[in-house]
Amino acid sequence: MRIDLHAHSTASDGTDTPAQLVAAAAAAGLDVVALTDHDTTTGWAEAVESLPAGLRLIRGAEFSCLSPDGRGGRISVHLLGYLFDPHSEVIIAEQTRLRDERRARLHAMAARMAADGFPIDPHTVLDGLAPEAPAGRPHLAQALVSAGVVSSVDEAFHRFLNSDSRYYLGRADTDVRAAVRMVRDAGGVAVLAHSLARCRGPVIDLAVIADLAADGLAGVEVDHPDHTSADRAALREVATALDLVITGSSDYHGTNKTVSLGQETTDPETLERIEQLASRSGVPVVSG
Repeated sequence: MRIDLHAHSTASDGTDTPAQLVAAAAAAGLDVVALTDHDTTTGWAEAVESLPAGLRLIRGAEFSCLSPDGRGGRISVHLLGYLFDPHSEVIIAEQTRLRDERRARLHAMAARMAADGFPIDPHTVLDGLAPEAPAGRPHLAQALVSAGVVSSVDEAFHRFLNSDSRYYLGRADTDVRAAVRMVRDAGGVAVLAHSLARCRGPVIDLAVIADLAADGLAGVEVDHPDHTSADRAALREVATALDLVITGSSDYHGTNKTVSLGQETTDPETLERIEQLASRSGVPVVSG
């Protein structure tokens, strides 16, 4: 059984619609795929309606968070929530706040670039993006590609949209402990995403994972394209010692990233445990 527990659609910053994503997952030979768009559940319905025969869908989301780094500071981390109740008032309110903040932030970043002569219109960067969809730097990166400023999304991030760039603006993300509680209170399963992806910037000290486990963190994404072999081994050791679920996933974004569906996978026994932990949410795995 091939299981990929981290993939994005156009409901956030992927390039496949939810329907295209599940079709691509089936074509890639996956048996199970998780839809985990950033800070939204708006793609769930389309993915369920379009689910091909033989494919199972895990409904989830990726929460943008701030976490202690274990060294006296705070850094950005992501939390995957699986099979939580999408009607949770707390989650709905927080996702709405994040989406509103993201749009204002992206508009301000685009305005800075336009003021410096970039052929970017801050008012049209988000054209075509549904009102309920979260906005992110990939949307501005794509606008730079379309304007001919860069040749790829990766180049846009490297040259203009990284956290050291003068065009970068910070975010008011959710405290990671609060996010873990939100997911748990909504009956879901909280898994820390790509926590040692050093190519993305500073990472947490491993001791932070133990602290989050005490707050209800259920698992750690270990096998991820941005993790080195040494970091995978370190994460696996910590997760095993804390009895956390160990997942593997591609973090697929369509053409916005050079990873493929099923590039990293999760063991069937891990999925069974996730389903057991989420049994009280009333949100089942959907079969096509």
